[in-house]
Amino acid sequence: MPEAVIVSTARSPIGRAVKGSLKDLRPDDLTATIIQAALAKVPELDPRDIDDLMLGCGLPGGEQGYNLGRIVAVQMGMDHLPGCTITRYCSSSLQTSRMALHAIKAGEGDVFISAGVEMVSRYAKGSSDGLPDTTNPIFDEAQARTAATAVSEGSTWHDPREDGLLPDPYIAMGQTAENLARVKGVTRQDMDEFGVRSQNLAEEAIKNGFWEREITPVTLPDGTVVSKDDGPRAGVTLDGVQGLKPVFRPDGMVTAANCCPLNDGAAAVVIMSDTKARELGLTPLARIVSTGVSGLSPEIMGLGPVDASNQALRRAGLTIDDIDLVEINEAFAAQVIPSYRDLNIPLEKLNVNGGAIAVGHPFGMTGARITGTLINSLQFHDKQFGLETMCVGGGQGMAMVIERLS
Repeated sequence: MPEAVIVSTARSPIGRAVKGSLKDLRPDDLTATIIQAALAKVPELDPRDIDDLMLGCGLPGGEQGYNLGRIVAVQMGMDHLPGCTITRYCSSSLQTSRMALHAIKAGEGDVFISAGVEMVSRYAKGSSDGLPDTTNPIFDEAQARTAATAVSEGSTWHDPREDGLLPDPYIAMGQTAENLARVKGVTRQDMDEFGVRSQNLAEEAIKNGFWEREITPVTLPDGTVVSKDDGPRAGVTLDGVQGLKPVFRPDGMVTAANCCPLNDGAAAVVIMSDTKARELGLTPLARIVSTGVSGLSPEIMGLGPVDASNQALRRAGLTIDDIDLVEINEAFAAQVIPSYRDLNIPLEKLNVNGGAIAVGHPFGMTGARITGTLINSLQFHDKQFGLETMCVGGGQGMAMVIERLS
């Protein structure tokens, strides 16, 4: 059975949504630029040998609508190349890598592009743009419970499924973080310390050239070249963030300093069979060992990485002790902390260059971005096995184990 190997990765800088550096770029234009950058690193590959372009997008609507994957293929002059657009929200472009893995294992193709994009700056703005409310009324009671919790003091979370009630699949991600923090005993101090850690590590990684290794500069319509992430802040201290007010509840713990911002960005991964890589004389960057996906109550979705990671590790025949470096997407410190604790991940192995709290989380981009970051980190620190995992809006988790090959 063929193995799925990664031969190339590329990502854009990550911009702040609405007011950041990438706000004037269309998502299809940015995606095409980044895919072409990933393909340029594999000149031995004939584009006509690519079997499919699979594009992850968290919220595929507006300029991210239609079938953006196919639009990008045609835009790049590859009308022979099929394209699809997949959403699994925060893990959309990890899902596309999983699909490439499955197709290669099944013998149904040798070369795939797994890419992801999210341009929050370009979203249609909902009801203010005259768009209808599309939520299913069957969840009205669940949404009412969430709304009541959001304005209450001393709010705690009780699993509605225990009372035969539906959870809220439309719940705001910040509310899930508040729920999980209370369920798992995560304090505001814990969250602020973790947020500061992310910023400080990202600042150090900028200084040592880590992030520069993986970022593809992009040119804006006015000719300006963007080559750095907008997010990381220098000199962040615990004293400096402890006075920030909560964002989602009057008695809440989630602040702007311990969660990710809204962002723009795109990333791409070129995945092929090991037999095709040998045929082309390529030395792969990494092998995809295994993946996992899990489901749980949407109202505590942040714990999704635990089951998904355990699935992936079991399928790989590994334990967490065998993993050298771990990347858990930092949607919220409130969800990373209980996830790494439950998985028994030593902090010295976790997000060692900072994470999304500092660099950002463009939803559809993140899966592919973290894959590239994890490979970069395994190379930079001369390690072998890596675990990528994340929580997913709607109550899911996803994970992938990779082995560095070069």
